[in-house]
Amino acid sequence: MNGMPVHRSILALDIEGSTSALRTNPIKAELRNEVYRLLRAALTYAMIEEAICDPFEDRGDGVLVLIHPVDHAPKTYLISRFMPELCRLLVEYNRQLPADERSRRALRLRVVVHAGEIHLDDNGYFGEPVDLACRLLDAPGLKKTLHTSVRAPAALVVSDDIFWSIVKHGYEGLQEETFRPDVSVQMAGRRRKGYVHLPPVELDSVGFGDATVPFMRQIHAGRARTPAA
Repeated sequence: MNGMPVHRSILALDIEGSTSALRTNPIKAELRNEVYRLLRAALTYAMIEEAICDPFEDRGDGVLVLIHPVDHAPKTYLISRFMPELCRLLVEYNRQLPADERSRRALRLRVVVHAGEIHLDDNGYFGEPVDLACRLLDAPGLKKTLHTSVRAPAALVVSDDIFWSIVKHGYEGLQEETFRPDVSVQMAGRRRKGYVHLPPVELDSVGFGDATVPFMRQIHAGRARTPAA
């Protein structure tokens, strides 16, 4: 890049409970591989080919994806297609886990969607939109929503820009009333909102089954002994 910004859709994911004492390094490696597998599969389903993405940027317990603007893959698809498919895949993955392994290997994700003008140098991607996406992804309000929604496979937060330009207009059946302004972060001297959404999942279809609540208690008990993820 020549110092000028370029527009990208911004998608980032984080694993809930990644720093729990229950997650050994080998298990973290398994979960990282699984996140990349599910990410690629859900992007393909949403017709967002890896060819129109910058190289994925690894975040240890998550991934940052920057998507080029192309007409055949509008950012609406990240919410209306990618997110439901990601949740379906998470349900499928968790359903096949043996009951005695769910406390260590069950997988739930926090997800953020934003867009804006970003920069690239020899060390990677940067810019205020990337910073905002990461702040929203780590916001206590989003973590609390997923924490208390024990049967949800994932929780999504979208930026104020995405809410008003896409969600508000109901593209592809999006329903604005299912996005709640539960997140607020300080960014570049002003408060920025995030709208939190739990994709609809039938309670009896989630892969955790009756082991969900015990699993979450163990994860959060482990988290109390380690830094929050």
